[in-house]
Amino acid sequence: MTWLVVGLGNPGDQYAATRHNVGQMVIDELIGRHSIKLSSHKSRTEIAAYKIGVGENAHSIILAKSKSYMNETGGPIKALANFYSVETKNIIALHDELDIGFATIRSKLGGGDNGHNGLKSMTSAFGTPDYFRIRLGIGRPMGQQDPADFVLKAFSKVEQKDLPEFIVRGADVVESLITQGLERTQTAFNS
Repeated sequence: MTWLVVGLGNPGDQYAATRHNVGQMVIDELIGRHSIKLSSHKSRTEIAAYKIGVGENAHSIILAKSKSYMNETGGPIKALANFYSVETKNIIALHDELDIGFATIRSKLGGGDNGHNGLKSMTSAFGTPDYFRIRLGIGRPMGQQDPADFVLKAFSKVEQKDLPEFIVRGADVVESLITQGLERTQTAFNS
């Protein structure tokens, strides 16, 4: 069975360390964990692939980062899913989530986009919201800061201390969702 795991974010070094790119940080963790490398794909994405499990329990995993901006993610990811014949039910989107506290992780199947342009673009491209989401909590900005500005800022010094463990847990949630299913993953990781 093939899975497509998408780290939502914006391309370019200026965005790499921002809250909006936390999904791509988890992709980078999985790449490092499995000693694989990203390569360019004609779908305007960068991809890397690996397998987990053996025999009947083996899963092929394609990790992906779009080379387009967040609000244009859907087209390249749909093209990639079509290229590898991955069904929507085997797609996992890793994304930043304002409505849960920093370093909180929740996984679910389907739902609304809650104003997230990456999810909005994916749902539009696939014609359905029924793909898995791993919601990576970044919390809300304090005071009057515009959430659109907040997500494009780097994590605070305090957050940066806990960021490595948060990213590792995000990668653990991806592999648990694939090998253990949604219910067990939610029980183990939804905090």
